[in-house]
Amino acid sequence: MKITVLAIGKTRGVDSDWAAEYMKRLGPYVSVHVFAVPKALPPDQTQKAEAQLLLKAISAKAFVVALDERGKDLSSRDFAARLSGWEDQGIAALVFVIGGADGLTDELRARADFVLSFGRLTWPHRLARLMLLEQIYRAKQINAGHPYHRD
Repeated sequence: MKITVLAIGKTRGVDSDWAAEYMKRLGPYVSVHVFAVPKALPPDQTQKAEAQLLLKAISAKAFVVALDERGKDLSSRDFAARLSGWEDQGIAALVFVIGGADGLTDELRARADFVLSFGRLTWPHRLARLMLLEQIYRAKQINAGHPYHRD
């Protein structure tokens, strides 16, 4: 299963270093594509422009997981089980979507096959991307029976 992360905004500094480390660990089966819109737009127009960029990048056959605070909160083991289940279902293209500072539009959430939350706290999109990469890596380790994850 090919995993793609579509995200708004570049990482920098420590975020970038950690993201690069997890990308190295995950190998060629996970890719990240970053998008940005002009900063001069008002927040509602920025959110809509970001959504259009993200929606355009999603293939029609992709299974989409949107990161949103209104989504389902999973433990790491539950997330690993979901990834394994989606792979067992024959999903070839799994796409995670992370919006910008103003979040996702209703249209983008409606396109999602699953909405995932990292809890009720609000996370900066740069940290959400890093946390997602770490959780994908952790899930792969859990599913492989590797002792990386400790309960």
